[in-house]
Amino acid sequence: MSKNMGYALLAGFAAIVVLVSGAIFMSFGGTEESPKPGTGGRGSAAPASSGNWVGTWATSAAAAEPNAPQGYPGRSIRNVLHSSISGTAARIQLSNLFGTQPLLISHATLAVAAAPSAPNAAPGTMRRLTFGTQESVTIPPGGMVTSDAVRLNVPHAADLLVTTYSPEPSGPVTYHPFARQTSYLAEGEHTGAEDGTAYNQQSPYWRYVTGVDVWTTETEGAVVVIGDSITDGITSSPGANRRWPDFLGERLRTERGAPAYSVLNAGISGNRILIDGSRYSPNNGPSALTRMDRDVLIRTGVRTVVLQLGINDLIKRPQQRDAALLVQGLEQLAEQAHNRGHRVLVGTLTPFAGHRMHTPRVEAVRQQVNDRLRASEAFDGLIDFDAALRDPAAPQQLRAAYDSGDRLHPSDNGFRAMAQAVDLQSIKAGKGSPVAG
Repeated sequence: MSKNMGYALLAGFAAIVVLVSGAIFMSFGGTEESPKPGTGGRGSAAPASSGNWVGTWATSAAAAEPNAPQGYPGRSIRNVLHSSISGTAARIQLSNLFGTQPLLISHATLAVAAAPSAPNAAPGTMRRLTFGTQESVTIPPGGMVTSDAVRLNVPHAADLLVTTYSPEPSGPVTYHPFARQTSYLAEGEHTGAEDGTAYNQQSPYWRYVTGVDVWTTETEGAVVVIGDSITDGITSSPGANRRWPDFLGERLRTERGAPAYSVLNAGISGNRILIDGSRYSPNNGPSALTRMDRDVLIRTGVRTVVLQLGINDLIKRPQQRDAALLVQGLEQLAEQAHNRGHRVLVGTLTPFAGHRMHTPRVEAVRQQVNDRLRASEAFDGLIDFDAALRDPAAPQQLRAAYDSGDRLHPSDNGFRAMAQAVDLQSIKAGKGSPVAG
């Protein structure tokens, strides 16, 4: 072979490598009201090299923020999120689910935080986001959008910054109220600022952002947990990422032989299986049966679904006292997931004697639900949260070391015990289970 021919072959090979590598980052974002499972928005291109898109963080839109009827015109919103897994590229999802008018996002960015819970970006990590190659995007009422992908080394178990700016009134803000994480606001357009000095207002909410995906060669798929305040982690230490799905994600990352999955949290405090939140408690969100598709089944890379719900159906008015109906609701959720080819685990209802809404009649229904769940063949596995948390000397109540103090919600130690109750091999999807994304 001549030297010139050799140079020509090397140049051709290099060109192919560049084209293949570039295909990863050519996904096309778009707005849509019901995106297909695992897609990156209408028209997104599938990556051409080894690896796959998997969700690293997610939350569920719960309601319209009650004290922001016109949104936050002229202000930058910097959401602080915590990754589950690492990747070499990323894209985000924004939601206008509870909006009543088109939402204009004129600027949006993604960065790695310089320190936990800080508004400052780590040097060199700030990325300007585009949507269909455009910096601005308008999301219709009830719709969502996925950004184009950007090259960014996202570490696992790291805080990320998703910042949006709307220049004009945009109507009600779609938000998640019990983030257990401090986020920030700034006057003016500061989406690209690495320095967080302008972000002088703190917030306990996540606004607009509902998901972050990463391009990874190390993770096979995602576990999505749909639940209530116990999954939402309403009594976990703020900013510490000690919800039980966080502890489960830690186990999956660190324990030898664990499935290579991320963990995505689709909990909403106050959520129920059967009934939507009323106008008196709008932050409780749509029922699990209503939101299963958009909050769980469309998540990128989902393989396994965990169901942790039922207590609010027992204690919130109108109270559900028919154990069979509650179990049927959970079985319907399982059927929805099975129809997509996903594995489904269900959790038993945790003890809460001593809470003001606990009565002997409610306890009897809770026990009936758990007995039915333990005997049901509608699920691929069961996580016995009841057995993991109950006091051996008084099984109707939480063990003292696991009680946050209200007799209903676990403490950080209780959330860790919930994650420890999961048989990691039971969450691994069987051979041939499809992966979205």
